[in-house]
Amino acid sequence: MSKVLSIQELIAQKEKIKNKKAKVATLYVESLESNIVVCSPGTADMLEAQSAGDKDAARADSYLLLQCVKEPNLKSGELQKAYGCIEPLDIVPAIFLPGEVSAIAIEIMKLAGYGSSVSKVGSDIKNS
Repeated sequence: MSKVLSIQELIAQKEKIKNKKAKVATLYVESLESNIVVCSPGTADMLEAQSAGDKDAARADSYLLLQCVKEPNLKSGELQKAYGCIEPLDIVPAIFLPGEVSAIAIEIMKLAGYGSSVSKVGSDIKNS
């Protein structure tokens, strides 16, 4: 059975927690027959994606890709111009298939700990 994290242990881990670096992953994109490099989103990116997704989940996913795909740099002015993008988010559906956008966004969110880093240990039973 795992132990419960104490305040002292959490204080001891303060520098480690403060200095966490963005996680990076390489993903293979079938339609491009190439790899891309993504990083975990920061809190601000997640909040902005959630805000963008209030009315359009696909827009939220596109925002995450724009912010978190590091190679190739989707924010490149040269790339945006070559694809005739009017706004920066236009590059995402121009390059990736709709299902790929969703799948890549899921992988990016996993890097940020969504859906994978916490598990239930057991339940406490209390008698009244």
